[in-house]
Amino acid sequence: MTDIPETAATVARRAPRRRKAAAAAASNRNEERLEEQISRLQDEIKAIGGTLAKLTDEKLRDARSTAQTQYRSAVRSGQNVVDELSEQVNNYESQLAEAIRERPLTAVAGAMGVGFLIALLTRR
Repeated sequence: MTDIPETAATVARRAPRRRKAAAAAASNRNEERLEEQISRLQDEIKAIGGTLAKLTDEKLRDARSTAQTQYRSAVRSGQNVVDELSEQVNNYESQLAEAIRERPLTAVAGAMGVGFLIALLTRR
């Protein structure tokens, strides 16, 4: 009696169990694949983040270097302008001192005239 062929009812009862087992196995395989894909995506995101950090650092260094170069250039230009103005002031001062020595009365009269004009302008 052990060789009794399975009846249709027995086969029908076992079929859903087999389908459930096959579906569960497929679901497990899908979950494993999904976990592997998520793991790979996380690794790729980490790599992208590292690359972005390196690029940001490089751009920051480039910007800092450019800013320092421009700052130094501006300081040099400013110092050149200050030196030129200082030289011009010294030249005007020496010319004025020489003119006062040569014509003291004219210088005093000119100074009085400028003072008078300034007094008139400040009254209004």
